[in-house]
Amino acid sequence: KALSDRHRLRILNVLLHADDAVCVCEFQPTLGISQPTVSHHLKQLVDAGILEREKRGTYAFYRLRPGMLDRVASLLAESPALASV
Repeated sequence: KALSDRHRLRILNVLLHADDAVCVCEFQPTLGISQPTVSHHLKQLVDAGILEREKRGTYAFYRLRPGMLDRVASLLAESPALASV
């Protein structure tokens, strides 16, 4: 269910190519959706055990959980439709 939304797949794609945790504020321009909607999608991925959330001051930063990098990369590689999201 967590991977059934194109915005969540795009979030995973961004995180897959990031060198470090990504601030919630950086997703909004990339996805073209409101910050509350971005936060909703990030929460779904955290609750599914795919992402970790780290609070730094007033901002939240997200990264793939350890062990999820290979799983997410293979999921995106297996489906060209998902990889282009």
